[in-house]
Amino acid sequence: MFTGRVVLPISEVEAIIGDNLPLNASRESEWWKNTKGRPWVTVGWHVENVDLTNRTVTFIRVAKIEFKKRKKENKKTEFFKRPLRFPKPKRPAVPSKTKIAKAQARARNIERQAMSSQQKMGRFPRSAYEKRLFKPDAKPSTAD
Repeated sequence: MFTGRVVLPISEVEAIIGDNLPLNASRESEWWKNTKGRPWVTVGWHVENVDLTNRTVTFIRVAKIEFKKRKKENKKTEFFKRPLRFPKPKRPAVPSKTKIAKAQARARNIERQAMSSQQKMGRFPRSAYEKRLFKPDAKPSTAD
């Protein structure tokens, strides 16, 4: 059914784990020692041979893994075993004060931009002479 010996290229080992191996893995055979913390040892495999010239690693199965069969339970008994849980009533979503303040500030900015664009529409840029001559904020002189 399953084989007890597997020869894998280092690139395929990287594909299985989903990450690159350290550089020492492809340079030094000492990196492949069967120490306790290595992932292949924890799942019942040991490294038999490392060929760095061909970049292959030979794994052998040391421990057999037994697959446990699940018991089929009656749906009726399974339903009665679970406690009844009622969903919590949902509170209406209320925005925070910060979000409200930001939205109001955005609205004010949009209004300001609209007002400034209306003021600019229909006018041509005035020369410096016109600006001095027709100052809207200038106070009327008392000499008149």
